[in-house]
Amino acid sequence: MNVGMCRRAATTVVTLTLAGTLGFGLMTQAASAASNGPCYDGRCKTSVSAPRTLKVNSRTFGFGKLKITHVSSRSVKMATVTTGGAHLSSSTSPGGTVMFNNLKIWVKSVSGRKAKLQLSPTSH
Repeated sequence: MNVGMCRRAATTVVTLTLAGTLGFGLMTQAASAASNGPCYDGRCKTSVSAPRTLKVNSRTFGFGKLKITHVSSRSVKMATVTTGGAHLSSSTSPGGTVMFNNLKIWVKSVSGRKAKLQLSPTSH
């Protein structure tokens, strides 16, 4: 094998290794988000009936589980425990919003005992 072929082979191996590593990293993040649920990054639209727990990123929001504790035509109640141990709870009527740390929870509507929620992160 001549020197030019060795260099090309080495370059190809490094390129494929780097691409495989980067690709694996992206797949791992996507797989992690999928396994944690659609609301993990704080951006989702979902329908819930109580009781229901939505997983969110505790590093981003200061808590890891948003618990929907009650849904009625007049209110949606929710609660969480922060990573520091503080208990937060709130309720709002359909159309209202609740803020837990830097996560906004908008109760878009309620039909029967099912609420449509939209979660979105806010700036600090």
